[in-house]
Amino acid sequence: MSIQQSDVLYTAVATAENGRDGRVSTSDGQLDVVVNPPKEMGGSGAGTNPEQLFAAGYSACFQGALGVVARNENADVSGATVTAEVGIGKNDEGFGLIVKISAVIPNVDRAKAEELIEKAHQVCPYSKATAGNITVELAV
Repeated sequence: MSIQQSDVLYTAVATAENGRDGRVSTSDGQLDVVVNPPKEMGGSGAGTNPEQLFAAGYSACFQGALGVVARNENADVSGATVTAEVGIGKNDEGFGLIVKISAVIPNVDRAKAEELIEKAHQVCPYSKATAGNITVELAV
């Protein structure tokens, strides 16, 4: 379900210059990075790239969702880590993304960890935004 503008609690504002081979910065100055295509895509690889930025945001957001789910279930996710791997490749429309979310949750058994990440996937705003648009694999 989408939200309305009146529901917005915070809006991030980022501006890109020269697309994949330039610079990206946020309006508050907290992020200001050079972006370059990775060497695998013919670029210099000298800066970060949009896929790395997306992976960083997705992993942080998913970790937050995992915490919400864990609190609701009284599960201990202290010491947990979430890693997002974002791949980019050619598809029929040009390019597409694929994501693998891996979680290490040391204080619960494998079955509980799988249950928690599946539930986190249902609440994570990034997962909701990409649902039906890209393949997202979950792993523990």
